[in-house]
Amino acid sequence: MSRVWFGTALETVAVWWRIERRDGVALGFTSHDRDLIFAGLRHRTAPGMVPSAVRRTGTFEADTAEIAGALAHDAIGEADLVAGRFDGASVTMGLVDWQTLENETLFAGTIGSVGREGENFSADLESIKQALARQVVPRTSPTCRAEFCGEGCTLSAARFSHEIVIADISEDRQSVLVSGMASQPNAEFGWIRAADGPDVGMMLRVHAVESGWMVLERALSEGMAAGMRAILREGCDHTLATCSARFANAVNFQGEPFLPGNDLLTRYPSAQG
Repeated sequence: MSRVWFGTALETVAVWWRIERRDGVALGFTSHDRDLIFAGLRHRTAPGMVPSAVRRTGTFEADTAEIAGALAHDAIGEADLVAGRFDGASVTMGLVDWQTLENETLFAGTIGSVGREGENFSADLESIKQALARQVVPRTSPTCRAEFCGEGCTLSAARFSHEIVIADISEDRQSVLVSGMASQPNAEFGWIRAADGPDVGMMLRVHAVESGWMVLERALSEGMAAGMRAILREGCDHTLATCSARFANAVNFQGEPFLPGNDLLTRYPSAQG
């Protein structure tokens, strides 16, 4: 039988949070005045972090929660928030008896968006019920809906991943030259994940390739320098022509390139030769 929390006048209960970032880092926090170790993780004391709203339902409607707190703990810094290290991280929240370490999960989901006001931050959390909002039947599109090397694509991620070395960084730190490969890969629409330096574990999308320079979605940190290692995943523009000519994978193309669009009736006639 599960425990009934707050059933007596005096309870040895604290709130706990567990954050698992996409780069593999797991962080634990508790509102108690000392660190608590349970479920294989040390939950560090963070009395400034409080759950301002937790809402649970027994229906298909998504549960919601919000965490507000001060940017005081070393594990959560302004630089990491700005860099997006906590975007999309999985979050669990619950109650723990700080004497017996008996604990229960009240909320599980992901971080949707992070906002900052002065020295404080707030994180909107999306519950796992958000998955129920996905479309069962996907909408038609002229481009491929599958993630490159993901479900539906069937191509091997290892085949299009390369160990590289950053050869040079542009002055604005948003473009890089890389070395360490026999030939230049098709990096446009791919991503680079740093293996050294302050950006280690961060995945940066490649927006474009200009004269060999890979233009990233955001600037690299000041500590990143030439000679550091990274992983490069090639990209795909999700068109049928690329899927067929470059990857010979047209049979798994997840799109409808020849289906007339919504503007079919408004198109102007063209002269026939």
